[in-house]
Amino acid sequence: MSDFNENLPEEELDDDLGTVVLTMDDDTELECSIVCIYPVDDKQYIALMPIAENGKEIEGDEILIYRYIESEDGEPDIENIEDDDEYDAAADAFDEILDDEEFDED
Repeated sequence: MSDFNENLPEEELDDDLGTVVLTMDDDTELECSIVCIYPVDDKQYIALMPIAENGKEIEGDEILIYRYIESEDGEPDIENIEDDDEYDAAADAFDEILDDEEFDED
């Protein structure tokens, strides 16, 4: 489903976390910058921001959230979140991370 360009640190908001190339349902590819990886309960999630063709992040509020997993051999991967309650919990946790980051900048 995805192609990771580097190992991923957890719980950081940084411009240098790397990129992920997502293969969409129609087989097109979407390159995204990694915003952060963060825990919710006993699972990990990854927040991604699509990158425009010219390498710039797309303006707006579009953040993609997926479940982040590592295979038995330690390779990172992502999964769609099918459950609405799980997605809501992951999205709420990401919003809290953004709020904390904004508070820390003040």
